[in-house]
Amino acid sequence: MFEIKVSQEIKDACPVFAGAAVYAAVKNTAYCEGLWKEINAFTEELTTTTQIEDIKHQPVIAATREAYKRCGKDPGRYRPSAEALRRRLMRGIPLYQIDTLVDLINLVSLRTGHSIGGFDADKIQGAYLELGIGKAGEPFEGIGKGVLNIEGLPVYRDASGGIGTPTSDNERTKMNLGTTHILAIVNGYNGKKGLKEAAEMIQSLLNEYAESDSSELIFFE
Repeated sequence: MFEIKVSQEIKDACPVFAGAAVYAAVKNTAYCEGLWKEINAFTEELTTTTQIEDIKHQPVIAATREAYKRCGKDPGRYRPSAEALRRRLMRGIPLYQIDTLVDLINLVSLRTGHSIGGFDADKIQGAYLELGIGKAGEPFEGIGKGVLNIEGLPVYRDASGGIGTPTSDNERTKMNLGTTHILAIVNGYNGKKGLKEAAEMIQSLLNEYAESDSSELIFFE
């Protein structure tokens, strides 16, 4: 498991921030029918019980949006991933199917409202990560987004630079079918509430759908 540090600038901008990280050995697959039954069931529940204007008021999403503002980013232009995923479903656009590990992280993010980073742990450089705030001109290639302006975004950095923001993770550390170790980070910009449940949901889904018979869980703040 990697050590994860929270910078003073994040603590100043979001004093209640807390995080949880799950590290596990896994077997990824291109598609998992059982997982997609769960995703489709959630999609039906969301679209029949929620209005699109309600999404930004969901407590965890609202707290993440507020953290963006305090760090210097407009959450209307750079949406947290959990909000973007829910809005996608509410517009009638199906969740994109990538692979089991990515789809699984997306499901937990959708259910909980937490923006969750999912990384190929073997691609992370160095022994620890630190959560800070993106700087002007800092290089960051978002997955499927090209060069992303991360100035004012919360960002996890390893020894080589940024690997994850609540809007997008980096191409350099993304998971694929060859991934054998996952590091999933749950971001609690609303504090500790719901963190343990979200992390344990990840562990349970990894066990059921990614052949993970053991995993490590840490909390940090």
